[in-house]
Amino acid sequence: MWAELLPVGRSSASGGYRRFAWTAADADCRAWFREQAEARGLAYEVDRNGNQWAWLGDPSAGNAVVTGSHLDSVPDGGAFDGPLGVVSAFAALDELRHRGARITRPLGIVNFGDEEGARFGLACVGSRLTSGALTVEQAHRLTDGDGITLPQAMEAAGHDPDAIGPDPERLDRIGAFVELHVEQGRALDLSGDRIGVASAIWPHGRWRFDFRGEANHAGTTRLADRRDPMLSYAETVLAARREAELAGAVATFGKIAVEPNGVNAIPSLVRGWLDSRAADQASLDTVVTGIEKAAREYAAAHGVDLDVVRESFTPVVEFDHALRDELGRILGSDTELKVPVLGTGAGHDAGILSGRVPTAMLFVRNPTGVSHSPAESATEDDCVAGVNALAVVLEGLART
Repeated sequence: MWAELLPVGRSSASGGYRRFAWTAADADCRAWFREQAEARGLAYEVDRNGNQWAWLGDPSAGNAVVTGSHLDSVPDGGAFDGPLGVVSAFAALDELRHRGARITRPLGIVNFGDEEGARFGLACVGSRLTSGALTVEQAHRLTDGDGITLPQAMEAAGHDPDAIGPDPERLDRIGAFVELHVEQGRALDLSGDRIGVASAIWPHGRWRFDFRGEANHAGTTRLADRRDPMLSYAETVLAARREAELAGAVATFGKIAVEPNGVNAIPSLVRGWLDSRAADQASLDTVVTGIEKAAREYAAAHGVDLDVVRESFTPVVEFDHALRDELGRILGSDTELKVPVLGTGAGHDAGILSGRVPTAMLFVRNPTGVSHSPAESATEDDCVAGVNALAVVLEGLART
């Protein structure tokens, strides 16, 4: 399975992946998921929001145990972020069948659409729509860099955009959702453990900073006469690093758009996107408030206008304590693995769903901690350990 999926959407230039929502690469990933489901005799379906499901047993019976993740990527992302959870889900089912495991609850595997938000700028679109965290009106306003709206992209890919929206009946079927994911950090590598259980997801969000100045000639305009928004933006990037260090948080300007974007032109607009995350809400508020305050001071000093727009936000997610403790009990009694509990600064579909269904996460060790990069990795032994741990968890949950 891993070998079949690896070439899909891979850039020959960077070695990373460009599997963006509702593109040809996304369609190939979806075709792969359907083939895996049908090869195992699972009931396959696509919900109103474009998420893919594969079922063992009748999901309408309720109290289903579901696992899975996503197959899309950030620009030039790694091979493991998302796909490891989906591949491991099918592999865990194969392992359960090989063991002759007794399953009394429906078992589902899911591929959530547009988790990374690389194309339309909002993460976890598929799970947000399903849970009602994203309204239909908000979804219809999402636009990619080429001006294509989400409905247009969905329609071009053969999906009905008029059908999207909350799907409470589907979520009511689910008794527990467990997402396996490669760790996006080095906690497990430093502790020497292969597998971890998530405790919580840090609160996090995305903010757009629009610095508006005056376009002019780079060679003939005196420095004193310039209203250069790039200066304010650059100073704000440095301010973000300072504020994050002071609060023990993280803040990143990772995406930028410049107009008119000419080598010999002073920009008229510099648009930068801030991603910030912290262990608690108060720390996050302190960081973002400090960054915006500094940005406005820099903009005023350079005669530049500034607009700040919060494009997305996810509050702290405490995973269901009872389910988390149950995972620890199952793994502790059925395996020899020591499974630490750790928090994460990365967002996931499991976090979005946590307000509607009991959710939990398993992490697989990442020896370098690198993620959202072609250098993202996990050893085969650790991935196999993840599959076995997931199989044990699914069997333990689905027979009770």
